[in-house]
Amino acid sequence: MIAIVFLLALLAVTIFAAATTGQALPVAEILMLTGVFVVFFGSGVYIAAVLGALGVLTGLLFSDRPWWAFLGQTLWAPSSNFVLVAVPLFLLMGEILLRAGLSDRLYRALNVWLNRMPGGLLHTNIVSCAVFSAISGSSVATAATMGSVALPYFQDTKYSQRMVLGSLAAGGALGNLIPPGITFIIYGLITETSVGALYIAAIIPSVLVTGLFILVILWHGIRNPMEKPERLPLGVKIRALVDLVPTLLLILLVLGSIYGGFATPTEAAALGVVGAAGFAAIERKLTFRMLNASAEATARNTALLGLILFGAYLLNYILTIINVPQALAGLIAGLPIPPWGIMLCIIALYVALGTFMEGFSMIITTVPVVFPIVVALGYDPIWFGVIVTMLVEIAQISPPDGTVMYVLQGMRSRPGPITDVFIGVMPFLAVYLLAVAILMIFPGLALWLPAVMG
Repeated sequence: MIAIVFLLALLAVTIFAAATTGQALPVAEILMLTGVFVVFFGSGVYIAAVLGALGVLTGLLFSDRPWWAFLGQTLWAPSSNFVLVAVPLFLLMGEILLRAGLSDRLYRALNVWLNRMPGGLLHTNIVSCAVFSAISGSSVATAATMGSVALPYFQDTKYSQRMVLGSLAAGGALGNLIPPGITFIIYGLITETSVGALYIAAIIPSVLVTGLFILVILWHGIRNPMEKPERLPLGVKIRALVDLVPTLLLILLVLGSIYGGFATPTEAAALGVVGAAGFAAIERKLTFRMLNASAEATARNTALLGLILFGAYLLNYILTIINVPQALAGLIAGLPIPPWGIMLCIIALYVALGTFMEGFSMIITTVPVVFPIVVALGYDPIWFGVIVTMLVEIAQISPPDGTVMYVLQGMRSRPGPITDVFIGVMPFLAVYLLAVAILMIFPGLALWLPAVMG
């Protein structure tokens, strides 16, 4: 409700600014879209249906061209795009790794090295999620996979359940930010930005966010000291590193092929699937039943994303025909405030939307409108891609509608209210917002590596 009020207030401010500056703005179209969106969303209608209905209604009311005349062509463009093939491939790779047991080996190996730090096992949650994100590409997949592995370790322990769930939610949120995040593929498709450059730009921000999460856990561990486990011999720790080999080789295969220029993100995703299946065969887990279960889960998630993408493309196409994005871009770019002030407004909008919209829906519906504004203000498209992805990740862990939090809530062995997850994730949510602020002040953190490697 707070987010919807914020959205309506922003709409009122926009209309008032249009009236005072004398610029033409399609007020009727914007009011109709906002009203229908609020009614449909409040009724619990699936977001893909909302987007499609909005596109059809807008086309019927405000466009002279019949929507059925261009529907097929509009939907064919995203469905036939080669870059999008990477999405189901990365999802399939994560599903195979989960069922092959490699994620459990990853968690155990990292735990041997990290559990004596202040905060103990909580550090393993963050680092294992960060490492798994480098082969997953999905926040939900990362949270579900590492949550299923990690939660049994905390049964009958003195760890705060809120911090356990909060750290897993925050770690899961890294799934889209750390390359090869799927959000970068969607953003690159919409804005025609190089996905490889976006992956390179995300490396330093990923390290920054992961480091801030670790500092939160250190702070918690120092304030709430717990008995440390016994110190293990160095030989045991070194032998534990063997369990990291499959994951590290997959990371090298996927990201190394992209950064080395040997493969596109789509081709690298295909290599990752083959590599994951190879390691599953070595573990004697590669069966027809396992592959079938992995394929079914992948098809389900891909279909959900595809429906959202189709609905958004239809709506975006019609909005462009009736000049809504162009008019808004010209209006906001001409406001008498500095570019960083406008950018703060855009970030505030994303934070508000993230409290009630799913991350992919948010990026698909807003980027076509916001991107021309950002470019007109002089901001780099690659830098903005990293910022948007971080804001999408924040949406994944923002109460009351963060997808990742509900995934973890459903995996709890001990019954408890969802507010445990909400409270536990708050410190991590705060430092994630801090990371966005740091990236705004120092954009070179995202742009330096692409410039060097380009």
